[in-house]
Amino acid sequence: MTFQTLGICPEILKTLDYTDPTPIQTLAIPPILAGQDVIGQAQTGTGKTAAFTLPVLQQLKSSGLQVLILTPTRELAIQVSEAVYRYGGGLGIRVLPIYGGQPYERQERRLRKGVQVVVGTPGRTLDLIRRKTLDLRDVRYVILDEADEMLKMGFIEDIDAILSATNAKERQTLLFSATFSDDIRRLAQKYMHNPQHITVEAETVTGINVSQRYYLVQEKDKIPALCRLLEVENQQSTLIFTRTKIGAAELSEKLSERGYIAVAIHGDLSQQERERILGRFRAGDLTILVATDVIARGVDIPEVSHVINYDIPQLAIEYVHRIGRTGRAGRSGDAITLVTPRQLRQIKTIEAYTNQRISKAQLPTLQDVLNQRQQQFYIDVLNAVDAVEFADPMVDDLLEEGYSLEQIAAGLLKLLRGQMHQSPLEEIGKVNETNQKSRKRRGAKSNKQSSITSHEEGMVRLYMNIGKSNGLRPADVVYSVASKADIPGHVIGAIDIRHEETYLDVPVMHVDKVLKKMRNHRMRGRAIKVSRAVSR
Repeated sequence: MTFQTLGICPEILKTLDYTDPTPIQTLAIPPILAGQDVIGQAQTGTGKTAAFTLPVLQQLKSSGLQVLILTPTRELAIQVSEAVYRYGGGLGIRVLPIYGGQPYERQERRLRKGVQVVVGTPGRTLDLIRRKTLDLRDVRYVILDEADEMLKMGFIEDIDAILSATNAKERQTLLFSATFSDDIRRLAQKYMHNPQHITVEAETVTGINVSQRYYLVQEKDKIPALCRLLEVENQQSTLIFTRTKIGAAELSEKLSERGYIAVAIHGDLSQQERERILGRFRAGDLTILVATDVIARGVDIPEVSHVINYDIPQLAIEYVHRIGRTGRAGRSGDAITLVTPRQLRQIKTIEAYTNQRISKAQLPTLQDVLNQRQQQFYIDVLNAVDAVEFADPMVDDLLEEGYSLEQIAAGLLKLLRGQMHQSPLEEIGKVNETNQKSRKRRGAKSNKQSSITSHEEGMVRLYMNIGKSNGLRPADVVYSVASKADIPGHVIGAIDIRHEETYLDVPVMHVDKVLKKMRNHRMRGRAIKVSRAVSR
């Protein structure tokens, strides 16, 4: 089953990072496209946002408010609106998140300009209805996301009032919830018409011998962090996951440059080439395989000692599929995830979905790596000594010259060490959970006088000749740069949108790609120029 066979249009298919729908998407999309009310019982991390946004977005008209999505928190409202913007980009869908803490006037101004989708928290949504600036009479789709959480937070009366402001006869209602309590049942009975109830059980991590842990790193330090882990971990065969096939190819190339035998397997390879690579991996000739979810899914790779999420999966269900590659047949396995401060929330989502804890661990120090190298060198020497079956004439010659066996051995070891090719040891910056919060506080304080040079280590500030006067929003910047340059949206740093210009922070490793790919790009109907920001 693919999204195409489910009936998703080509414009939306182009925006998807994966081709195979999750169980909730497979079950929910057809009845939604058929116009039925749907109750989807599934946990966060199963892909439920795409389950309701994909079929709804492709049925919208070019103008007029047609969709209302209610969420319990502002964070989820922002997250869902970003998904709507991403999936609906090719269809010209306009979306507005509304939540408390922002001026009413700003949200009302956007509503007057016209949007097709509103994603809001119940409190602010009801406020705008009462101010008569949010008219829901023509809304065709009402979606309650995480309905159980909204009821737990006491929003039942607000939801009643909001749904009463819509046209019950014309409305298609979709309700998604992790649980199906009596309150949810009563809500469904009151406002839904013969809903189809879909239940998807959370997948659990069946490998009880899998040790799960994550390492907190800055984006720029992920390569050196990965190298330290590869050196210190007792890994026989390692499967490393990246988000895109370009990312897989680039990572395997960077590892090879550092002396590791790593090969990428992705969709651009022929089936024959893929089978050849997998054959080497199964035989032990290749110890590090870099892959994407799409390629690795359905491929039988036995006896994987380590799974490393170089890029954290977007869906919790993908995490389960990934780490299920190790710890099989009674063997122990290790599942390691590299996480940036911005991605800590995704770790919490995965833990809630799997009902298992992912331990935070400290990266090996430079001394740890040196100690491991020394220990491995010692083992290699022992193996070499055990393999010697006859005396070497050169040893006899050196003994006759008056050298002791200890001197000869020490000299040979020094010579051997000098000929060994070892990956250079790179420093890794300190990072913790508070970095992101403190950076936000600093940004809030200095927004008006923010510098055009990046304050964050490992980031480069870029300039764009477009700003607020063109209606530019942060979501526009993230979507355009991430999709055009094929980089993860979460790696884009601070965004400073001014009246006629915008500054954004991009990791140093992606700067050249962004500058090249964004050349001659258009945003908000305007041809833009992107360059490195220059101090004045």
